[in-house]
Order: sequence, then C-alpha cells, then structure tokens
Amino acid sequence: MLRILIVDDNRDSAITLSVLLQRLGHQTETAFDGEQAVAIARSFSPEVVLLDIRLPKLNGYEVSRWIRAQEVSHKVVVIAQTGWGQEESRQKTIEAGFDYHLVKPLDPKALLEIFSDVTKEKIL
Repeated sequence: MLRILIVDDNRDSAITLSVLLQRLGHQTETAFDGEQAVAIARSFSPEVVLLDIRLPKLNGYEVSRWIRAQEVSHKVVVIAQTGWGQEESRQKTIEAGFDYHLVKPLDPKALLEIFSDVTKEKIL
C-alpha cells in the first residue's frame, strides 16, 4: 500500500483516480489546486504525488519544487500527469524535480509499473 496524493484541478478526474487507487489498496488524498496540494502534503506525507502541471494558485512546477525542498524523512516520487507531452515540457518537469512525466490520459499499466517499483524500493 502506498500513500498517494492526487493533484488535479479537474475534480472529476482526481476523484475517479482516487477511488480507483483506493480499490487497489492504496491510501489517497486529493487536492484541486497547488496551495491545497502543499497543505495536504504537509500532513499526509505522501510517498507518491500525481501532480498536474496547470493548476490554480501554485502550478505543478512550484509544488514539485516545494516538495523537493521539504524532503527529510523519505523520498517522495513525483509524477507529472499532464496533457503536455512535448520535449520542452518534459525538460521543465525534470528541472522542477519530477521523477516521471506521464501524458493524459494516463496509461494504467505505466502507472502500476511505477507503483510496483516504488513499493519494491520501500521494502529494500
């Protein structure tokens, strides 16, 4: 089981993904803007953050940088979930500290592979 924070200003998408991941046994929280994501991350201490880029208040790049500045107890895996798949967008996510860049609609197989890798790292 992973603690996963889902951040997307598309509420329906975030809630649907949250329900799906809960049914797979994960603990989830959702945020719908960047400031809310930071507040929830403080108390929830996620192991994985699925983070949209275009968000109100703080964008995904700013949230990712904040997460990286706060890491103390464990490595948080930050995954961009965005409609932007161009090379320039991918480079910006790397610079902001994202670990993965997935283009919407998310490929469930790719997401589950990432979760499997994160779970293996937790065990080691």
